[in-house]
Amino acid sequence: MSIKTKPVEYKDGKQTCIGYLAWDESYADAKPCVLINHAWGGRDSFAEDKAIQMAAMGYVGFALDNYGDGALPETVEEKQSHMGALKDDRAALLKRLKAGFKAAANLPEVDADNMAAMGFCFGGLCTLDMARAGLNLKAAISFHGLLDAPDLPKKKIKSKVLVCHGWDDPMAEPDAVEALGHELTKGGCDWQLHAYGQTTHAFTVPGVDSGDGVLKHNGDAERRSWAATVDLLHEVFGDHGIA
Repeated sequence: MSIKTKPVEYKDGKQTCIGYLAWDESYADAKPCVLINHAWGGRDSFAEDKAIQMAAMGYVGFALDNYGDGALPETVEEKQSHMGALKDDRAALLKRLKAGFKAAANLPEVDADNMAAMGFCFGGLCTLDMARAGLNLKAAISFHGLLDAPDLPKKKIKSKVLVCHGWDDPMAEPDAVEALGHELTKGGCDWQLHAYGQTTHAFTVPGVDSGDGVLKHNGDAERRSWAATVDLLHEVFGDHGIA
């Protein structure tokens, strides 16, 4: 195994975005690609590490830059500003996501017929919006994502959808979970939802604890959600991966 990484610039109109590519160069042929949609902190080391994990599994990992210019907001206010601008304009967000999808699909390392996406927090919403838009993804996986649907034209969902959710997440309470279930059913897709008890927001992020019950790592939920993710990727990609 010889994992390589590099930044990859792509454009959304005039906006430059800087993705992060991870792949195993010991493979000569193109491999399935898993897009990583970052949380509200931007395309940070957490997102990059997930791309590297995908490469270690025999796929190609590509962490998208949904803020543009590789922006990494630091304060809560800066993070809310960056995320809010896109969350409040879901059409602009979808355009940005489509630009990242197209950039990844055009990479020589990527088998464009075998792509998936995963996302965390805000990135979970991004991943679900990609599925909602009918993008050609084999799987769409959300971890503690925001669940509200955009006011955009409905498309047939082509992806197999996995939602990994903390039942006590105050950012997406049980009524939002139920609404998503109805939405995905109407979308006609193959979907599954794993709700973890005694689990709140950001449960996959080691060490996080906001102290107010909003953000808290949960090792069991992290492990179980990752096992479900690996299982789904194996299902949709077959023997392409090595792990």
